[in-house]
Amino acid sequence: MTSVTTTCRDLSELTPAAQQACRLLFQECYKAGIHNIFITETYRSQERQNYLYAQGRTRPGQIVTWTLSSNHKSRLAWDIAVGPPQSLYDVTTLNRVGAIAKKLGIEWGGTWTNAIDRPHFEVKASWKMPKGYVLGKVVVPSNSKMQVQLIVEDKPKEEVKVENPNWNPGSPAMFTEAEAFLAQAVKEGVIQQAHLNDLKNRTMTTDRLLGLYITIQQRRNK
Repeated sequence: MTSVTTTCRDLSELTPAAQQACRLLFQECYKAGIHNIFITETYRSQERQNYLYAQGRTRPGQIVTWTLSSNHKSRLAWDIAVGPPQSLYDVTTLNRVGAIAKKLGIEWGGTWTNAIDRPHFEVKASWKMPKGYVLGKVVVPSNSKMQVQLIVEDKPKEEVKVENPNWNPGSPAMFTEAEAFLAQAVKEGVIQQAHLNDLKNRTMTTDRLLGLYITIQQRRNK
């Protein structure tokens, strides 16, 4: 059984309709010149939803979800983020993606009035591709396949592939960049030295490194 702390980014875990909708959204975004978006989560179990809901309430951390019920559980929803040179949740980019989603009959969390969720997209089980659209061969990237693309902004994707759950980049330059990033955060008092030690010992997972990146950026922006 998958741990509640593990994020699923596998597109095949969504329903066929949601998979098609997601691929169409990425295709139309690429056509519009939006090439740096990627999936951060697809299917989410009820146990993981409960775990995330507890964060900021009964468990330390910032609140990350407003509900115990989500279409992630129904395999009808997915979340995305934005890669360099924009920030992880760049509003301008997400707004552009949201506008494209609307044309495709895909619901966007950015239109919700009670709890705006710009990275979130979902469809109904009955969703069908709108007339006039044809789905080609589309590769939908996930940040689990991008390694530290979010940290090392000037490295091509060919240099940042991940083949296992432990972050073990083949590029010495890339490792140096990540190490310098975490070292600066330690110096600023944003994270603990233990995180940097784990990176040096090659026990830092990709998901954890991404999480640290997000945490550091959020704390620096406060």
